[in-house]
Amino acid sequence: MRLIKLAVISAVIFGVLLFLISLLFPSKAIVERSGVIDAPMSTVYAQLNDLSKWPAWNPWAADETAQQKQFSNPATGTGAYFTFSGVQHEDRITGKVSIEDSHPDKGIRYKMTFNAMRPVEAFFEIKPAADGKATAIMWRLETHLGYWPWWKLRGFLADRLSGPQLEAGLTQLKTICENEK
Repeated sequence: MRLIKLAVISAVIFGVLLFLISLLFPSKAIVERSGVIDAPMSTVYAQLNDLSKWPAWNPWAADETAQQKQFSNPATGTGAYFTFSGVQHEDRITGKVSIEDSHPDKGIRYKMTFNAMRPVEAFFEIKPAADGKATAIMWRLETHLGYWPWWKLRGFLADRLSGPQLEAGLTQLKTICENEK
């Protein structure tokens, strides 16, 4: 009986310590990638602002990830959205991407939600590159993690998990935009 009581007290103390230590961790996970696309800003913005073009370059909108997609009409500009569903690694996924704000000279801000994950606030920032002919682009994802330790620990993996997908998406976007110019 004494051993069980000691085990329960130890587990409670460990849980409280874990929670208190997790309060020191950031409550927001940020993943960011940037690059330069050798195409005018208008070409890049046209790809970003039209959600129906995203499956060609965005890894989360690709046919392998989102087998069924339904786009709003119109699929461009502030308020545009698409919903998706599919099967990935034998798990059913569903979600929605909606453009919250869109400016041809700045980029777009969008929100992405799927399954039981936390919502992701994201944006593409575009501006003229130093030479004035190309476009500098930054893709940023922000996830508010809350206070639970398991979400905060997951935040440390965000860059490792999502970073390569952002890089692949920007590379595809670069190829598409540079072939259009």
